[in-house]
Amino acid sequence: MNRSDKQHGAVLVELALLLGPLLVLAFGITEYGRAMYQYNAIAKAVRDSARHLSQFAPGDPIRIGEARSLVFCGATDCAGRAPLVPGLTPDHVQVSDRTSNPAYNLQPTGRGTVNLVRVEVVGFDFRTVAPAFVGDVEFAPIHATMVQVL
Repeated sequence: MNRSDKQHGAVLVELALLLGPLLVLAFGITEYGRAMYQYNAIAKAVRDSARHLSQFAPGDPIRIGEARSLVFCGATDCAGRAPLVPGLTPDHVQVSDRTSNPAYNLQPTGRGTVNLVRVEVVGFDFRTVAPAFVGDVEFAPIHATMVQVL
């Protein structure tokens, strides 16, 4: 028997030992990237929504609906549009201004007193596509607060 006959199955055994950890690593990196992408997409939409809402008078239900739509689908009108990220619903979006929360009314600042508007996504769960390797994650609230016109 020569040396190559003794090593015949070694590669297969090494592959079997390393395949599991390599798959976990590969799926973990991929899912972490997807989670970061979804978090950043929602964070940008929340900032855009707060910026949009800050340009209008407080309490306008049409503008509040547009702000919710900006977070949900990325446009002020979601007719026929898919959610910005899978699993996001309009129920995740919360809008607070001086009409819905008195704490946002006439806040003292260095520029005088201002109204604030806050747009927030609460309770969004990142759903993994590889649950055997990576679990689902509930994001912490994603919010933006801006000065609103008086």
